[in-house]
Amino acid sequence: MNNAALQIVGSVLLAIVPAAIWGYIFYLKNPYKRSIIFYAFFLGATGVFPILFYKYLWQFFPWINAFRYTQGFEASVIGVSNFVSIPVSVVMTFCIVGVIEEAMKHIAVRAMGGDEFRDIDDVIELSVLCALGFSFTENIMYFHNIWMNQGVHNLLVPFVFRSIFSTFAHVLFSGVMGYYYGISHFSTPILREQKKILWPKMMERIFGIDDELIFSAQNLAQGFLIAAGLHAIFNVFLEMNWTFLLVPYLIIGYMYLNYLFEKKENHKKYGYLTSKEERELATEAVPSLFS
Repeated sequence: MNNAALQIVGSVLLAIVPAAIWGYIFYLKNPYKRSIIFYAFFLGATGVFPILFYKYLWQFFPWINAFRYTQGFEASVIGVSNFVSIPVSVVMTFCIVGVIEEAMKHIAVRAMGGDEFRDIDDVIELSVLCALGFSFTENIMYFHNIWMNQGVHNLLVPFVFRSIFSTFAHVLFSGVMGYYYGISHFSTPILREQKKILWPKMMERIFGIDDELIFSAQNLAQGFLIAAGLHAIFNVFLEMNWTFLLVPYLIIGYMYLNYLFEKKENHKKYGYLTSKEERELATEAVPSLFS
């Protein structure tokens, strides 16, 4: 095997390790069909390529490069001292990164179609698996670049850091997004079951917009903003070398993700109901469930 092939194969094997470990940890929390697990992982892994294609197009269409528009804010800072001063350009850059990467991971989840979603926990887990796939491809490129340019002896620290911190960070962001997407996906039975959620009905009466649509869109937008925001914060910590904040940040994130998995509401089997008509038929057939 020549050196180039060795670098590629070695990078793939290194990237498999954190994906397998984190995947097994979350599989134990909510065992699922292995075929669906690998499908979600594959979809997430392919989510990196549209981003690479987008970057490739910059050389032909530089105006589509969103990051070039942050350069005008390099002189502006947020903060009151040298310790807490953050360039506005850094914040804007990583907000864009968060939006793009979380959007691609969520698109991978939506590409599954939702037919396999039984409850909110399923949506969280499959979102996590898509994130692991995304991180897997990202890690391959990262490890290969270091191996090729700096040598294999410089891989240990990046491997440990990305295995423990970066990979789980992707899991955290997508897991939170998966929770809110789960609520959005099952908006019909949730609204009918929890009559205390009154504001969508009020909005429906005022503006004539379907209450389920309002409730679904609100949770989807909320989840996406939180996930992209958490992603941006993580990247800002790295950029500013505030690595001492990463451990408590991710520990709290892990505890929160565990809390979402353990919420009783997330275990309710709403079933393989993806269309509004199917959900209405199921609700009428079992009225006691939502009354």
